[in-house]
Amino acid sequence: MRTVAISAVLAAAALAIPFTTAPAQAAAPKVRIVKIYYDSPGPDRGGNASLNGEYVVLKNFGTAAVSLKGWTIRDKNGFRYTFKAFTLKRGKTVTLRTGKGKDTATTVYWGRGWYVWNNDKDTAYLRDKAGRLVHSCSYNSSKADYKLC
Repeated sequence: MRTVAISAVLAAAALAIPFTTAPAQAAAPKVRIVKIYYDSPGPDRGGNASLNGEYVVLKNFGTAAVSLKGWTIRDKNGFRYTFKAFTLKRGKTVTLRTGKGKDTATTVYWGRGWYVWNNDKDTAYLRDKAGRLVHSCSYNSSKADYKLC
């Protein structure tokens, strides 16, 4: 009888303890930086072709299209690009080139007259329209021309 009573008390106590689970890992962002080409070919003289030789590539890993309107890409020095009306379809990429050009469905242009990405080290920050950090990618090398993130 005593065993039954103790078992009943333990069972009641177990029911009274709130059930908790371990915190879930943060889900990977749907849109991520996948590549930074930070050292365009040739000498850095500021020509538009050379400026467009440095770029950042974003990819939508989600299952639905994402509006990037108001999203930003920024480097450590504070140079910032803000996306205008642009929808990144699921599974697709968009390339942000530093120089000038005509935006398309796969490439947008920053419109800058000088380089953004340092040739030795820098960080690209992707933020949503509310300013929340979505993804970042850093590099610290002068041995390559690009960084896969």
